[in-house]
Amino acid sequence: MRVVPEATSRAPSARRAWPVRPSGPRAAGLRSLAARVWSGHRLFVIVLVPAVLLRADAELGYRWQAWFNDSFEYVANTVHFSLDPTRVSGYSVWLKILQPFHSYALITILQHLMGLAVGVMVYALARHRYLAPAWLATLAAVPVLYDGFEIQLEHLILSDALFLLVLMLATTLLLWDPAGPSTRRCAAIGALLGLGAVLRSIGLPLLAVFAVYMIIRRFGWRKIAATVVFCLLPVFTYAGIFDLEHGQFAMSNATGVFLYSRVMTFAECSKIHPPADELFLCTTVPPDRRPIAQAYIWTPQSPLDRMPPTKFSPVPNQLAEDFAIRAIEAQPLGYARAVWDDTWMVFGWKRILFPQAATYDEYLFGNHSLPVPVWDRAHLGPYTSYAAAYVQGNPLTQVVNPFAITIRIWQRYVWLPGTIYGLILLAGLGGMVLAWRRVGGEALLPWTVSFAMVVIPAATAEFDYRYVLPAVPFACLAAVIAFSRGTAGGDLLRRLAAGIGGRREVAVVPETPGSAESPRSAETPGSAETPRSAEPVTVPGAGTSPAGAVDASDDERDLPADGT
Repeated sequence: MRVVPEATSRAPSARRAWPVRPSGPRAAGLRSLAARVWSGHRLFVIVLVPAVLLRADAELGYRWQAWFNDSFEYVANTVHFSLDPTRVSGYSVWLKILQPFHSYALITILQHLMGLAVGVMVYALARHRYLAPAWLATLAAVPVLYDGFEIQLEHLILSDALFLLVLMLATTLLLWDPAGPSTRRCAAIGALLGLGAVLRSIGLPLLAVFAVYMIIRRFGWRKIAATVVFCLLPVFTYAGIFDLEHGQFAMSNATGVFLYSRVMTFAECSKIHPPADELFLCTTVPPDRRPIAQAYIWTPQSPLDRMPPTKFSPVPNQLAEDFAIRAIEAQPLGYARAVWDDTWMVFGWKRILFPQAATYDEYLFGNHSLPVPVWDRAHLGPYTSYAAAYVQGNPLTQVVNPFAITIRIWQRYVWLPGTIYGLILLAGLGGMVLAWRRVGGEALLPWTVSFAMVVIPAATAEFDYRYVLPAVPFACLAAVIAFSRGTAGGDLLRRLAAGIGGRREVAVVPETPGSAESPRSAETPGSAETPRSAEPVTVPGAGTSPAGAVDASDDERDLPADGT
């Protein structure tokens, strides 16, 4: 006789029903959040959606990445996992983290999301911290969201998108709270700045910008110390690993080489009088006939190529640095002119073919993929290049129409001219001058970051369009802060708006025949007895309240700074 087990009840068990029950409140919470975002930030959401679609179009049109010459170096350093002597390699570490997925699509999708996140941070900081009207906060985010060259930069296998995200996040954390960041938050800010320093060499000088700003704003010494210490932790760690690989406690073996290329556009050994061991770095070509600065790094005509085994090693790098410092000391005006000329190129209305057509074309969505260069070739099992080994497949960009045509046309016509960027910088500077008693106010930080990001490359290497794009969001943020409520710039705008509004309200009424009164303004009877500050102000959707009354509604916050 066989015993048959009792049939299992068909009633839903508590274990089965448990994950279903919370779905209602969770969905309701999401709907409530979406409703609040839509009601309070409708304009920004409307502007953000096309920016997302443009990036999706870039992904579909250029599958799944775009290549720049430096991209292949980053990927090669990732595959054999070593630190590059010519540039900081933090981006290669990031690529190594993502390598198990063997996908360039994942890298570029994340970078596009980083660009969108920067736009969100600019908007959120302007609205939350500085109470900017919705239209102005949205406008400040438009360049990073819609610039065709910014979208293409995010699609390149380069460190710039990640660097911009890290730097903007550090700025947002520092400025978010009116009472200032806590010590723990300052430690996080320092760690972000340290990560930025191992992503791009310009990141380390920007630590000084943050530290000086914190001193000017009278942050406590604990907060400043936490920022500096936690920034130097990743920097020293990187330098220690670099010392193990290349025999020098440094971030790279190229700082002197790049500075040498900078001075070679004007340096004359007859004025410098270098010592004997540096004479080989001189050239007899007159300054007005010399090529651009980077030719003294990457072309055979560079005197540095006479140094075995490579110019990117401690001895040649140190000799080049010493020579460059002597040139700057002997010809300070020549150095100042070189830096000025390269910085001035940032603010041109049109882009020019610089440094040469081949490099400039790599900043464009093209008709075909950039080929894998010869120096990236390798024998790694079935793969003939490091780029192929990383993705374990074909590394070339697949250009797919009509998506590619759409984003190519967009990049051709929609981008921020350098002149407009210059005007944004001037606007922020003007607001800071008005706030001179407060040393420029809080706009000082993003404005200085933006300006430093275009001047430092011109002073240490050479101008490049790639370096300008990450500087733009900080300039936009600085302009908004400089004219926000409670600042000298904001007060000036309100006075100007009040003056214009007052002139528009006054209408001359013709004198009545026989009347002895002079012409007067068409005012409500008795208004002459009422001070202007007591006049009612009508806010759409908020009723009528006395001028100067505070209404915390979203509608009022959406108004311009003058409240009209």
